[in-house]
Amino acid sequence: MDKIRNFCIIAHIDHGKSTLADRMLQVTNTVSERDSQAQVLDDMDLERERGITIKSHAIQMDYNYQGTDYILNLIDTPGHVDFSYEVSRSIAACEGALLIVDATQGIQAQTISNLFMALEHDLEIIPVLNKMDMASAMPDEVKDQIVDLIGCDRDTIIEASGKTGMGVDDILRDIIEKIPAPKGDANAPLQALIFDSVFNSFRGIIAYIKVVSGEVSKGDLVKFVNTDKEYKADEVGVLRLEQEPRKILRTGDVGYIISGIKTSKEVKVGDTITKISNPCEKGIEGFEDVKPMVFAGIYPVDADDYEDLRASLEKLQLNDASLTFEPESSAALGFGFRCGFLGLLHMEIIQERLDREFGMDVITTVPNVSFNVINKKGEKIEVHNPSGLPKETTIDFIEEPYIHAQIISKADYIGHIMKLCIDKRGLLKNQVYLTGNRVEVTFDMPLSEIVFDFYDKLKSISKGYASFDYHITDFKPAKLVKLDILLNGESVDALSALIHVDNAVDLGRRMCSKLKELIPRQQFDIAIQAAIGAKIISRETVKAVRKDVTAKCYGGDITRKRKLLEKQKKGKKRMRQVGNVEVPQKAFLAVLKLD
Repeated sequence: MDKIRNFCIIAHIDHGKSTLADRMLQVTNTVSERDSQAQVLDDMDLERERGITIKSHAIQMDYNYQGTDYILNLIDTPGHVDFSYEVSRSIAACEGALLIVDATQGIQAQTISNLFMALEHDLEIIPVLNKMDMASAMPDEVKDQIVDLIGCDRDTIIEASGKTGMGVDDILRDIIEKIPAPKGDANAPLQALIFDSVFNSFRGIIAYIKVVSGEVSKGDLVKFVNTDKEYKADEVGVLRLEQEPRKILRTGDVGYIISGIKTSKEVKVGDTITKISNPCEKGIEGFEDVKPMVFAGIYPVDADDYEDLRASLEKLQLNDASLTFEPESSAALGFGFRCGFLGLLHMEIIQERLDREFGMDVITTVPNVSFNVINKKGEKIEVHNPSGLPKETTIDFIEEPYIHAQIISKADYIGHIMKLCIDKRGLLKNQVYLTGNRVEVTFDMPLSEIVFDFYDKLKSISKGYASFDYHITDFKPAKLVKLDILLNGESVDALSALIHVDNAVDLGRRMCSKLKELIPRQQFDIAIQAAIGAKIISRETVKAVRKDVTAKCYGGDITRKRKLLEKQKKGKKRMRQVGNVEVPQKAFLAVLKLD
C-alpha cells in the first residue's frame, strides 16, 4: 500500500491540465506512441470539439523512482464552474492534488475555489507553474501570487510546460515524496467508495471505486450500503487506457467493479460497497448531494419518445451525477421532465449529449432558478417553474436565491465589470488588489440575473481575462412578477418567466418582437402579447398570408368585391378558431439568447 499514490489535477479552465496529464502518461509509458493523441483522456467527441474537459478521467500509471516501482492513480478534472461537482468527487478519492497555474494568466477564480475544496479534504497540494515555454510567461509575478495564496516556499513551485514536457520528472518526484500513501486498514471489512459510474449496453453498469479499507476479489458477494442491494462481483480491475481485469483490489487501489447491474437507480455516486460475509458498520461519509442552480424543462419533440427520454436521462445521470430530473407536463409541450443543472453550459452539454449518445430530439424551455413562495398562511412553497406559482391573491412574498460572486480581472476592466454587476442588481461587498494590476471584486447578486448571459458578457467586456466563481448564500425577498406570453389569447407556459418588476416590461417587448420574426405566417392573423397578470404590456401581430380573392373582379359594382371579401373574412375567422400556432424550437432557443 505504501507504493500507491492517488492524486488529482485541479486548475482553472484552459490552464493546461489535460496536456500536462498527457506528458505524464508518456513519461511513465502508460500510453504507447501509437495510441498517443492530444488530450488522450478526453474521450468524448464533445470534449475534443470544445477543447474542454467535461468528465473527470481516472487512469493508473506505473513509475520507477530510485529503483522502486510505484503505482500512481491520476484523476484529471474539469476546470469550468459548471462541472465543479466532478472536481469534488475526484478530490474525495485522492490524498493529494497538483494545483496548476498558467504562467501567462496567473491565479484565476476557479483556481481558488478548487484549491479550497482540496484543502477542506486535507489534501497535500503540489503547486505547478505551467506554460513556461511561452514568451508571455510571467514566472516571478505568478510565483508571488501562489506564495500569497497557499503560503509555500518559492523554491517548491515546479516550473513546467505541458507542451514540451519540461518539469514532468520533477512533478512525478514530488508526487512520490510529498503525497502520503493511502491510509486504511487492509484487515478491516471492505469499504469501497463509488466516485463515478458508466453504463455499458453489454455489461450493465460499471462503477468506479476507491478501496478505502479491506479488499475485494472477483466472485465476491457484495452489498451497496445505501440501497441495500446485493450482487456478485463478476469482474474487478484497474483503470488503464482500457479497463484491465485483476483478481483482487486491495486497500488504496482505485479501480472498477462490474456486477451485472441493469437498473441505473441502484447505483449512486458516493455510495459504499461492502462484502456480505463481513460487512462494514457504516458507509463512508463526506459526500453531499449536489444542489442544482438552474432548472429547465426538457420535452421530447415526438410525444411517443417520452419513455425513451426517461431511459436516456437515467443513463446520463449515471455518468453525470449532478443532473437531477423529475416528470412534469406542460399544456404547450405535453409530457416531459423538469431537469436541474449546475449552470447554462451544463444544460447545453446535457442537451448535446442526449442528441449524440441517445439520438433524442428534445425541446428545452426557458431556464430559471428555484424560488421560495411564502403564502398568507406563512407556509413556504418551493417553486421551480413559473407555471407552478400559486394564485397572486394567496402570495405574501417571494424569495429568490442570492449568490456570493467572486470576479478576478485586470484593473483596466474593473469599471465595466462593476457596471455589469450593478445592472444585474448586484451589491459590491469587497474589492481587493491582489497584485499591481489584478483586482478581486466580490458581489452579492441574485442567481436569476446571472443565469442567462452574464458569463458571456463578462468575458467579452474583459477581453476574456475576467474569471468568475460563485456559490449560493441564502434567499432574500424580491419583487418578482410572472411574465406570460400569449399567442391568440392562449398562454404558452413554456415561454413564461418569473422576473424582477424593473425588467419585466423591457423583456416582454423584446420577446414579442423576437417571436414575431420567428413564428411562421399562417392563413390568419396571430396576436403575440406579453402580459403581467391581466395587464397586456406589449403586442405584435404576425400578418396573415392572404389570397387575393378579388383578382377576378375588374370593373363592375363594389358590392361584388365586398361579397368576396366578406366570404374570405368568415373563412379566416373559422380558421382562427380551429387553427393552432406552432412555436418552432428555434424560437425557444432565441428567447434564451435575447441581448
